Amino acid sequence: MLFAASTAARIGEVSGCRVADIDTTQWIWTVRRQTTPAPGGLTDKGTKGKRARKVPIIEEIRPLVAQRILSACPAPDARLFTGPRGGRISTAVLRDATHWDEVVARLGHEHLRRHDLRHTGLTWLADAGVPLHILRRIAGHGSLTTTQRYLHPDTHKITAAGTALSAHLSVLRAPRTLPATTVLTR
Repeated sequence: MLFAASTAARIGEVSGCRVADIDTTQWIWTVRRQTTPAPGGLTDKGTKGKRARKVPIIEEIRPLVAQRILSACPAPDARLFTGPRGGRISTAVLRDATHWDEVVARLGHEHLRRHDLRHTGLTWLADAGVPLHILRRIAGHGSLTTTQRYLHPDTHKITAAGTALSAHLSVLRAPRTLPATTVLTR
């Protein structure tokens, strides 16, 4: 769950992540595939946007990723994350393994879906000041309009925007003083 929220990835992309997709030198994940339902079970296919993309792996989850890489042995094709029985992760497996329904009910947020972790991750990146065109690339969206639908600033960010605008306008309203005149004496 933490990996999904921190990378703003789709659950199918998390399931499709392989050890070789992670660059631990630059801490970049190259998203190349997703796991999706298909006749006969789950299958891997290309990303929804039909092209690979780069996603940063933030410091806070690097120990988790490093531990998963070590537990996968040095097999580059090993999945970074698997279900409780070692299989591919689906949204149903994720829901059951994390007790999603019980957790969100206990928090009073029964309306939350697992895909909302993607909205959360993109909003966190936007709140951190990441420009919209970079967010679009990280999300793998074809248009900025799609990316904007994922952003949900909280009240603090909206209030901070108002404070920033007030500070900017107060500089413009400040009385302008004339430079001190120099008196010449003879």
